[in-house]
Amino acid sequence: MRAQTVLVTGAGSGLGRLLALGAAQRNVAHVVVWDINEQAASKVVDAIQAYGIDASYDVVDLADDESVDAAGEAVRQRLGGIDFLINNAGIVTGKRFLEQSHDDVERTFQINTLALYRVTRQFLPSMLANNFGSVTVIASAASLTGVARQTDYAASKWAAHGFTESLRAEMRHYGHRIHTLSVHPFYVDTGMFDGASSPNVLLPILQPEAVVHKIFRALESGKRQLILPSSAVVANWLKLLPVPVADQVNDLLGINSTMDHFTGRTAAVES
Repeated sequence: MRAQTVLVTGAGSGLGRLLALGAAQRNVAHVVVWDINEQAASKVVDAIQAYGIDASYDVVDLADDESVDAAGEAVRQRLGGIDFLINNAGIVTGKRFLEQSHDDVERTFQINTLALYRVTRQFLPSMLANNFGSVTVIASAASLTGVARQTDYAASKWAAHGFTESLRAEMRHYGHRIHTLSVHPFYVDTGMFDGASSPNVLLPILQPEAVVHKIFRALESGKRQLILPSSAVVANWLKLLPVPVADQVNDLLGINSTMDHFTGRTAAVES
């Protein structure tokens, strides 16, 4: 990834911050930090510049068309385009279905799903013009199987998964050399899923530094899908079983109890 431009959404803290710093550590040409929190974004840019790497930030509300359009234009004016786009920002409520308000559900889809369209369309045209580029979507292991207390979150991540797979198919179908990567991690210890638990030894709570390292390894190798931990791929295998049997296996594995003690962050945006 040397001498390329990278943009990370939700890069003010958590996994996004580590992704932005990880890009800098890999000697990219420029890192663009997008976050709704200006103070956090500015601090990340300062940390990146301490590595001797050029960086800039934009204050962006990913749920707002005009905000994303303005920030996209600002980036194009500064840099011309982006080579590696990492759609990282996400939000989780962790509420039972009947406790979710309409605003909860709408906000979850605005950030986790609809923002993918707003952001990616800002930079895909220049990637196509250059016949080079990469679009990464940080989805979730919850995009592979339903989970109790995630009817909003899992559904939005299933949509994110479908977005990435369909974008990859479209690029391939029309002969465009644009890379896509979908990332499906189990719970990552960034604070976003505070209180969530590991159901068994096969699905441990993930350390963010290790997740970031594996994401960059996947990007550098051209991988198109990354499931973390690798044992979470069992969710795909369960789809081969009759639904009642798959449900019983999920229950035996303890998947649906993982959110029983969820608290999350007060500010739930994974930024």
